[in-house]
Amino acid sequence: MGRLPGILRASRTMKKIENYNQPYLSCLHEYDDGKDLTKYDFEADCFSSPFDDVNKRKLAYRHRAIGDKYAKGLQKILDHRMFKVWSDLYSSTDKYTDGWLSSAHKLLEEALGKSTAEPVVKSSSINCIVTSGSLVPSIAKCLLYRLDDVVSSDNVYSSWESGKLQCFKWIKERHGGPNVRFCAVGDGPEERSAASIMKWPFVKIEIRPDAPHRFPGLSLSTIHGIMDAVYQSSGKDG
Repeated sequence: MGRLPGILRASRTMKKIENYNQPYLSCLHEYDDGKDLTKYDFEADCFSSPFDDVNKRKLAYRHRAIGDKYAKGLQKILDHRMFKVWSDLYSSTDKYTDGWLSSAHKLLEEALGKSTAEPVVKSSSINCIVTSGSLVPSIAKCLLYRLDDVVSSDNVYSSWESGKLQCFKWIKERHGGPNVRFCAVGDGPEERSAASIMKWPFVKIEIRPDAPHRFPGLSLSTIHGIMDAVYQSSGKDG
C-alpha cells in the first residue's frame, strides 16, 4: 500500500500527457534544453494549455523522463512484489497463448542479431512498432510485454492522429538509405495498405493454429525470403 500514492500520481501524469499525444518521443526534441531532471518536480511545473513553446518544453521533459525509465526496465520501476506479480502474469499469458509472446520476442531478438538461433553478422537491423494507440500507454505496454530490450522507446510510433502511412514515412526518413530494406509485419488493413504504398513487403500475422504466419512459427528466414522476393522483383530498395 505504501506505493499506491506514487502510482496514482503517475497515473494522473500519464493521463495529462495523453491529452497532448505526439507520434513519437523525440517529436519535441527541439524544445528540450537538456535540463537536469533529477530533482525536477513534474507535479509543480503547471504543465497545461495552451500548448505553446513553454508547455512543449515541459512535455519534452516528460518524454525524456519516460524514455529514461523505459531504458531502465520494469525491474527498476516496480518493487520486488509487483515485479514478481507481473512476471508470473506474463508467464501465464505466454503459456495460455502457446508461447505467442516469447516466440515473437525471440524473432525480434534474431532480427537484431542477439539470438544464436539464426545468427546475423554485425546486424544493423532496427525494430520499430507502429501502434494505433496513443504514445505513452503504448510505450508502457511495450514494457509490460518485455519488448524494451528489442525495441527502443524512440522507435515506438503512435498513428493515433497521423495514420500509419505517415509513421512509415517517418521511419523511412529516419532510417532509410542506400541498401536499406524495410518490411512491415502486422494483422490489419491499414498497415497492409501503407506498406503497399511504400512498396514494402508485408507479412500478415494470423491467429489460426494452422496459419503459416503466426507465433510460434514465423521465422526470420521466412521474412527474409519474402523481402528478397519483393525487392528483387522491384529491382530497388524501399
